[in-house]
Formats: sequence, C-alpha cells, structure tokens
Amino acid sequence: MHAYQIVAYILNDSEQKQSDMKKIVIVDGGPRRDMNTAQLLQRFAEGAKSVGEDVEVKSVRLYDIDYKGCMSCMACKLKGKASNICRFRDALSPLLDEIAEADGLVLGSPIYFGEVTGKMRAFLERLAFPWLSYNDYSLTAPKRMPVVLVETMNGTPERNNSNHFGTMEWCLTTALGEPERIIGYNTCQVAKYDNYELGSFSEEAKHVWRDAHWEEDLQRAYDAGRKMAEQ
Repeated sequence: MHAYQIVAYILNDSEQKQSDMKKIVIVDGGPRRDMNTAQLLQRFAEGAKSVGEDVEVKSVRLYDIDYKGCMSCMACKLKGKASNICRFRDALSPLLDEIAEADGLVLGSPIYFGEVTGKMRAFLERLAFPWLSYNDYSLTAPKRMPVVLVETMNGTPERNNSNHFGTMEWCLTTALGEPERIIGYNTCQVAKYDNYELGSFSEEAKHVWRDAHWEEDLQRAYDAGRKMAEQ
C-alpha cells in the first residue's frame, strides 16, 4: 500500500469513527456546582459514558454563561431566512448550535417557587422559540432526539408544588419527543440546617428521607444515562 493510500485510509477511518459517535448534551440549570441537581446530572453522565467510547457527553452549566432570554429580534422568522436555531449571537450560541446536532438532550434544574430556575427558563426561550412557526403554529426542531428532564425539589411525591418545566415542556415534547423524567424529592438544601432560618424543615427528617431515597435517585439517573446512550 502506498503512503498516500495509508493516509487516505487513516482519514477515512477517522471520519467513520466520528460519524459513529453519539453526542449527548447535558444542561445544568442549577446555581450550585455540587448539590442535588449537579449530582444527578453527574451520575447520568457516568451512566452514558459507561456504554463505550463512541459516546461523547458534553456537560454545560448555564450559570457559567452570560446570556439573556429571547430578545424578540425576530431574526429566526425572516422571510427567506427563517431558522429553527436562534440567530441572536452571544455566549449561548455555541451551546444552541451543539444541541441542534446532538443525539440526546438532558435538562436539569432545581425547582424554585414551583418552576425551573430563571436561567433555565431563559435558555428554553432561546432554544424553543425558533422552532415555532407563526404560519401554522407547528414546532419543528433541527432533529428529534431522546430527552430527559431532571428536577430536584423540597416537595415529596404526595406534597409538591412543581409545575415541572412549565409550558416549555409541551414545546420540548412536541418538537423532540416524549421526555423521561427523573425527580429528586425532599432534597437537603444545606449541610447544617441550624446555621440558617429554615425552621419549617426538620434536618433529621430530611436526612432520613435522603438515606432512604437518594442512592435510588442516583441509580435511576445512571440507568437513564445508559439507556439514552444505548438508544
């Protein structure tokens, strides 16, 4: 085999491996790097990576990015130039471009006042508004893909005020597919409750719940990661 043939073979093999790679994007909408939401997303990533080297997992923290919600520039709706990817360019744009080509999407957020964080909501506006057609009100993403929604909250399965991902969840379901949900209930907000004005919570009861459920929650996140990577 001549040298140029060897080089061509190597290049072709490299391109084939890249085309076989699956990419999963994990978006963390929580402000704290090592608390409940971040831990569940980390376990999800570990599960996905355990499937093999052909799975690339990209994790991004929204609180590390300087961006705003939809700017109503309407650039994604221009006649002859309409786009289902946000055309407003800022620090969020590379992430939106990556999601458009991904093979799986994971969104995680703690629940504040019954809703996802403001950072997550602003991100979802930028993600989903370009999908919406004002001609027929259809929702079309660049590609459909499996979606997992991760939530952490103070509420329990019997008592919670979560609106989950709100109206944006309908957009995600319509454009991408029915999401799988992982919820961490009755999570511990702080390490030492005595240091804060949190009198309505029992630290002992919180830890009893955590000891009974948290490892199961982490395992469900890990298993969901493997499942998405194997699809």
